[in-house]
Amino acid sequence: MSSRRRAGPEMGHDSFLDIVANLVGILIILVVILGTQSQQAINEIESEAVVETASDEQMQTLGRHAMRAAAAQADSDRLEATVEQYDAELEIAKRQRGLLMDLVTQAELAWEDMKSELDRDDVRRAARSAEKRKLEATLVSVRGQRQRLENREPPTVQIDHLPTPMAKTVFGDEVHFRLKENRLSVVPLDGLLERLQQDLKLAFAGKREGRQSSVIGPFRGYVCRYEFEKSRGMTSQGGRVAMATQIRPVRFIFDPVEEPYGQTMDVIFSGRSQLDIELAGRDPATTTVTIWVYPDSYANFRRLKEHLYEKGFATAARPLAGDQKITASPYGSRSAAQ
Repeated sequence: MSSRRRAGPEMGHDSFLDIVANLVGILIILVVILGTQSQQAINEIESEAVVETASDEQMQTLGRHAMRAAAAQADSDRLEATVEQYDAELEIAKRQRGLLMDLVTQAELAWEDMKSELDRDDVRRAARSAEKRKLEATLVSVRGQRQRLENREPPTVQIDHLPTPMAKTVFGDEVHFRLKENRLSVVPLDGLLERLQQDLKLAFAGKREGRQSSVIGPFRGYVCRYEFEKSRGMTSQGGRVAMATQIRPVRFIFDPVEEPYGQTMDVIFSGRSQLDIELAGRDPATTTVTIWVYPDSYANFRRLKEHLYEKGFATAARPLAGDQKITASPYGSRSAAQ
């Protein structure tokens, strides 16, 4: 009996212990689970804190970068404004430089002109100085010659002259020459006048009236330009009055075809010239040589007159102005020979 009573309480104690042990195990498991979950929660919280902390630092870094970027942008804007200002100032400086270069160029040109003028003045002064020295030397030489002449006896001077008889009007044979630019040429008046008569006959047969002009030649290097009046009116012939045509020459101009014209004086005095050919076979007693002479040939006219005097020909001079032509008219004067 006693052994059965002992067995009953022992089984109940073990069950209780098992239950307690189970409960403790369960609690331990719960504690572990709770600890694990708590640790995970703490890790997540710490991770979130780290993330939040990192985000704040990044924001601060970004803020600093943004501030630096804004400052850099402001500096860039200031630099761009400064560059634009410098560009404007540089453009103004370029314009000013261009104006200054133009002024410098004009000044250089003016200086070159002044230098050229100064050089010309120097050349003129040098030329005048040389001319002055030359004149002074000439003056000294003239004074010396004057003194020598004053100290010597005057020499006997022989003067050659031509006899100058009284001039007489020419009515015989007359030969005309022109002396210009020291060239002598034969003026073929007779041949041109013969052709003039033939030309007037043709004009007489024509119907045109009034003042007319025409040209004859060239003949022996000369032409004749002349004017004439042609009219028709009442005339009296042998006591009878009738209508008739009249031609009245007005003026004749004799001119060479080209200038200069004629032979030089060296050829004239050589004995084989046009002068000798024209005078060959003419009688000096009845032939007069009329020379139309220009001012540039007066000196050679004197020599030519002496030459003709030696041949026995009387000479008549017809002086002309520098641009004057040889002219004649029905109302002109005849030559006067000496």
